Amino acid sequence: MTNPYDEAHAQSINNPDEFWAAAAEDCHWYKKWDKVLDDSNKPFYRWFTGGQINSCYNALDFHIENGRGDQDALIYDSPVTDTIKKYTFSELRDEVAKVAGVLASQGVTKGDRVLIYMPMIAEAVMAMLACARIGAVHSVVFGGFAAAELATRINDAKPKVIMSASCGIEVAKVIAYKPLLDEAINLSDHKPEKCLIFQRPMAQASMIDGRDLDWVDEVAKATPADCVPVAATDPLYILYTSGTTGQPKGVVRDNGGHVVALKWTMKNIYNIQAGDVYWAASDVGWVVGHSYIVYAPLFNGSTTIVFEGKPVGTPDAGVFWRVISDHKVKAMFTAPTAFRAIKREDPKAELIKQYDLSNFEALFLAGERTDPDTLHWAEDSLGVPVIDHWWQTETGWAICANCIGIHQFEVKEGSPTKAAPGWNVQVVDADCKQVAAGDIGALVVKLPLPPGTLPTLWQNDKRYLESYLDEFPGYYKTADAGFIDDEGYVFVMSRTDDIINVAGHRLSTGAMEEVLADHPDVAECAVLGVDDKLKGQIPVGFMVLNAGVERNNDDIIKEVIQMVRERIGPVAAFKTATVVKRLPKTRSGKILRGTIQKIADNKEYKVPATIDDPTILGEMEEALEGIGYAGARKD
Repeated sequence: MTNPYDEAHAQSINNPDEFWAAAAEDCHWYKKWDKVLDDSNKPFYRWFTGGQINSCYNALDFHIENGRGDQDALIYDSPVTDTIKKYTFSELRDEVAKVAGVLASQGVTKGDRVLIYMPMIAEAVMAMLACARIGAVHSVVFGGFAAAELATRINDAKPKVIMSASCGIEVAKVIAYKPLLDEAINLSDHKPEKCLIFQRPMAQASMIDGRDLDWVDEVAKATPADCVPVAATDPLYILYTSGTTGQPKGVVRDNGGHVVALKWTMKNIYNIQAGDVYWAASDVGWVVGHSYIVYAPLFNGSTTIVFEGKPVGTPDAGVFWRVISDHKVKAMFTAPTAFRAIKREDPKAELIKQYDLSNFEALFLAGERTDPDTLHWAEDSLGVPVIDHWWQTETGWAICANCIGIHQFEVKEGSPTKAAPGWNVQVVDADCKQVAAGDIGALVVKLPLPPGTLPTLWQNDKRYLESYLDEFPGYYKTADAGFIDDEGYVFVMSRTDDIINVAGHRLSTGAMEEVLADHPDVAECAVLGVDDKLKGQIPVGFMVLNAGVERNNDDIIKEVIQMVRERIGPVAAFKTATVVKRLPKTRSGKILRGTIQKIADNKEYKVPATIDDPTILGEMEEALEGIGYAGARKD
């Protein structure tokens, strides 16, 4: 017996042209596509080739023409500045058109890159949509990212203009952005022609004559810009994600497939209709912010929320319930970390009783595995479905989800349910052969990937192939391990590379190791992610010092922690390190990171046959116990 999900998924895999053409009819096109799925240059598949579209038009102008001009498009809710401001579709379109006019006046045209380095304010959304309006390619970098990390992105994207703000606010602390931006530009080989700076009253940025422009002054005199048609296969944005080499990868998102897929997901995955209020409690610097704060809700004619605050401390653990109540939110999307923080502050969910959540119908969690304890606490406290779903920066939307707009399945602990339509998810072994139901292997996706995913990496086809396609020919490598049960439920167990997941943020331990290794007293080091009840994983560093170093170990640890903070940023959450005499290695010299991690996570481990000296594992147990990790005993 089939259900609507089974029918949709089967059609999406067996007849993707028909499935996605039907979805594309719901979008505005200047010119219809010549081909839905272009497979003429495998494995570089492209969607809607020959079509012309504009993402900003689909997000704003389209809805004004269809009678939604007076509906709220965006609600800016900032408990840290005690501000709530609402923009209708017409008001947001007018503001975006003027910001786009500023960019056009500075010579930005179709295909030029614009880097955006901004806090969670309405102007960040306007900046992204303004780029899309004139066909420029935006690259958003998480506000407050360290100067060195920002510089690598400037060098790779080569933006003509950078859009930024004077500061961001972290709970009660003001973070000045402009000094970080200035240092990043000094560090980078590429220099932007102009910087457009939004001055916030909490911190005034010093401006550089001839380069820096005041946002408000420029917008006031700008000529509004119209939408520019672009090819469906033209890039909309570049979003950098951690790479195992420490050099970030520029994930590219095209215009056509992105509009089609994301608009489709709102109704079919999230059960959100035009006019509904949807809230993704994330940041525009991450993929969730791109997909589900900015683009998907607006493509759908829904109201989206830009929230400048934290789940606790702005002012308390009830702020999420206040936002849901005030704005009549129908569905929310956030990371399990946020709910773990709320649960820690308000374990009995007493604060929920203060608010009217009668409009709230579903909570979606993603970014990391949802542990059963958090899942049940949220279900019991909210009384609505709590739905885990799995996706990545590269994919842009859910690989697996309980698609409640099509057919709602029973929730299974630890599973993001089933592959979403468009996704042919399989589990294979090292020889790229499918494994039996219930057996753990590499989670992969049979090509082609659906619309809205990455067609390649920015100006680096070779690295795209090496990173995602070469290891399992004919498949996209998710770099996650897991299994599929006999009912088709997917279980994502762990990463298969050195990318760790800290509070939903993917970070490279390899990049952190590079920082530690740069300390003059450090001979060698390892950084790995260990389990953490609040953040999912946190990085822990192990350092072997150079012979003859007589300095206090605590001083060296403080210095490397500060180095990581400066070079990668506070988002790395790197706060724990220890000095050890030696690191466990194979005879060939490879550090046994997996074994160290099992010791730290209090899991049973076997002594690897390739280990150089088994006695070192006892030393590692003692070192981990010294920094608060009990350590499992080998069997």
